[in-house]
Amino acid sequence: MSPAQQRGLALWAVLLSAVVCLGFLPVSRLVSVLVLLAMLGLVIAFWYIARPRAEHDAILCLDDLPEATYRQPVVLVCGDLPLTWPQQSPVLTVTQGCWIRVEDYQDLEQVARQILWQRPDWGRQLSVMVSVCPQKHADSEALTSHLLALRWQISQLRKETGHSVPLILNGQIGSAMTDDMLWQAAIPGEERRVWRESNAPCSIAAWVNHGGAPVMQQQVLMNSLMNWFHQHVQAVFIDENPDVPTIAPAAVLWGMGPILAGSLASSAWTAWLSRHTAMQQVVGWQPVGTDSTVISPLPDFVLPLLPEGYGLTPRARTWRCALWIFTLAAIAALLSSGWNNRQLLHRVSFDIVRYDGISMDDFGPKASAVAVLREDAALLNDYARNGVPIRLGLGLYQGERLRMPVLEAIRSYVPPPPPPKPQPKPKPVPKIVRLDSMSLFDSGKFVLKAGSTKMLVNSLVGIKAKPGWLIVVSGHTDNTGNPQLNQTLSLKRAEAVRNWMRDTGDVPESCFAVQGYGESRPVATNDTLEGRALNRRVEISLVPQANACQIPGKHPVPSQDDGASQLNGE
Repeated sequence: MSPAQQRGLALWAVLLSAVVCLGFLPVSRLVSVLVLLAMLGLVIAFWYIARPRAEHDAILCLDDLPEATYRQPVVLVCGDLPLTWPQQSPVLTVTQGCWIRVEDYQDLEQVARQILWQRPDWGRQLSVMVSVCPQKHADSEALTSHLLALRWQISQLRKETGHSVPLILNGQIGSAMTDDMLWQAAIPGEERRVWRESNAPCSIAAWVNHGGAPVMQQQVLMNSLMNWFHQHVQAVFIDENPDVPTIAPAAVLWGMGPILAGSLASSAWTAWLSRHTAMQQVVGWQPVGTDSTVISPLPDFVLPLLPEGYGLTPRARTWRCALWIFTLAAIAALLSSGWNNRQLLHRVSFDIVRYDGISMDDFGPKASAVAVLREDAALLNDYARNGVPIRLGLGLYQGERLRMPVLEAIRSYVPPPPPPKPQPKPKPVPKIVRLDSMSLFDSGKFVLKAGSTKMLVNSLVGIKAKPGWLIVVSGHTDNTGNPQLNQTLSLKRAEAVRNWMRDTGDVPESCFAVQGYGESRPVATNDTLEGRALNRRVEISLVPQANACQIPGKHPVPSQDDGASQLNGE
């Protein structure tokens, strides 16, 4: 995956994180922002970890590498065989896979890093083939040291890449007993087979039975190679070592060709044959012309046995990662939307149940509950008119089925009766004291009788001269006699009572109002004696009138009893 594709995936993840956090999460906006920042930190951390590291120092010129979409096995070849590489470029691509030469075995791990830096997706299809030509080694201990170094590098390569990195061990000798390349392979789970360029692969038994004496000699030499290889090469990789884990080879190959360049006349191989066999006395066991440049071919037949890369191209892998990110974001959005709708249904249902549980006579709590329902109804109506917000969307909105129950509950509300209107303050009715004129005056006279003082005192106990109140004294007569004379008589009688009160109670004259009504205001019928007796009267009353009565030396002060007096007629 290229850096541009990784940056695109990072931006895609950031965009979807912002949509989910700010649009769907059932938390406050502050918490959503904090979650988004945490997601951004995770995306940046993953991108930093996954991005390609700086290019390592170039060990090989790998301009001929196949494209990044190449999915066949890629084998790093190290050991003795690279000395006879068939071409100038270190990369040899064949039908079944790709061979890459590593000239110095110490550079194996560095070359693998260089390849994985240029082709990050090749980790799974990478393999290592260690080639050993015993005719090129004079010292077995030096060979063992080199192989242990390769074992350590392969174990490190497996650890860094996280892949198995299969190992193929290839032992190869040159002999004059054959004119073409002969291979025998030991693959776990299969019997040993013979591979030749001119024939189809077959079992060793079939090859020996049909080959005769020459083939028998070749097989004896091949068996010696197998024994030597197991003792000096294969054992180095599979023996227990506390410092380096064992590496079991995925396949072991033994090859025999006509000539190998760089073979030594006296080598570890010839010394081993002298000690263990009599092959050195057989004609053709060792080829003539060991310095020849004739090159032996690579074992292409083993390539189909090695792991291949995944079928996805980097672009397809990028799209797959983008789809996975979108799927995770969609799942998070769906879960959040479902939770938001659940909370909405729970809250509105609770408001309806709470409203129904309050008695209609409990006016205060009932009004509060219906106000909450009106807010719920306004919210649901807004969703119905203007659309559901994204945090409740994605097809999970359930608020519409609660809108009508909310409206029905609101319609059932009966507001409390209005408070009673304040009654107008009754105007104070003056208390009226009625005095019988015949008890106070002689018939036709307006001078108080001598015995009338006691009656006046007893009758006027409830009449109090109050500052600002007017004492009204009015006289009345029956309809007997001349109306004009009756009016004058009633006025004179009222003045007589006024004068008595003024002189007796030391009340200023300005506190009095004297009126004579004569026969104009009867309180009973004048057709009877009893009625005419009731109409002959003197009435005394207190009437509130601002600043009507000013007592000398005193200022009018409102009395706390004024209102009560007005109401009670006192």
